[in-house]
Amino acid sequence: MLARYRRARTLLHSLQALQEPGLVFFEAMLIRLIYVSKAVVPQSRTLTDSILRKAHAWNTQNDVTGVLCEGQGVFLQVLEGERRKVTDLYARIHADPRHKDLELIHCECITQRRYGDWSMAHVHLSDVDPQTKIVWPELDPYSPSGLLVMARIDELVAQGRVVEAPLP
Repeated sequence: MLARYRRARTLLHSLQALQEPGLVFFEAMLIRLIYVSKAVVPQSRTLTDSILRKAHAWNTQNDVTGVLCEGQGVFLQVLEGERRKVTDLYARIHADPRHKDLELIHCECITQRRYGDWSMAHVHLSDVDPQTKIVWPELDPYSPSGLLVMARIDELVAQGRVVEAPLP
């Protein structure tokens, strides 16, 4: 677990290297980050509810927004917010032993949030119209570009049932 945390911190240092010294306004910069991972244990409603409760509480307190698509053994998540908050959260997620094969797909500076209404929206992939699998059966979230994955997440949000995290 310590090795995963160190790898995450190395990645975060690389992301933070994009910052130019002396630019104070950069600290408040918003970013959008997309990652994909595989679940180590079978996904269950209990596990998902636990993740969503923690995400809702932490994200609300830290002004992070996004959407979590999960199911079929995969987590696909978009995080949006102030750069430091999002990169710190990603480091925590990267070190979480419930994930494996975690990969950062996309990271970009943004001026406006795409999922600003949700501390963490949730789309369970089995709730999505079965036709989705037919439309994009070859979806391997590790393969396409970040922008293609973002477009797919938008489709999933539009087709699925988006729910807020259950309250504690």
